[in-house]
Amino acid sequence: MTSLIMSRKAKILLSLIGLDQHDYGIKLVANALVKAGFEVIYLGKFQTAETIINSAIQEDVDIIGISINSPECIYHVEKLLSQIKEKKLGIKIIVGGSIITHDLAIYLKNLGVSEVFGPHSTIKDIINYFENQYKTL
Repeated sequence: MTSLIMSRKAKILLSLIGLDQHDYGIKLVANALVKAGFEVIYLGKFQTAETIINSAIQEDVDIIGISINSPECIYHVEKLLSQIKEKKLGIKIIVGGSIITHDLAIYLKNLGVSEVFGPHSTIKDIINYFENQYKTL
């Protein structure tokens, strides 16, 4: 008897966190990921770490993508990562936005963020990353 193993592209939850309301970039990324065949859930603006985690669990996502465009957002990403570790969730975190220094990108990666996309990242860079890292699960 032959078994058929089904594979799928990663399911991604995208959101802005805290008081960040600059959503143009994340909407472009969401649209590009959908066109590339990924399933995307977009939560929108003004989300908390708690609402993002609860939605990620409810939607059974593989990856959470957070847009950060103000320093205040770093605190919320730290809280999000802490909750993921505390709840022992296997969800990866990707961060993009106005990460203007290399030191901030290193800091985020040391916290546990899987990848950081700064202002010079292109949509093609982001799609290529997801295609290479999370093509099928």
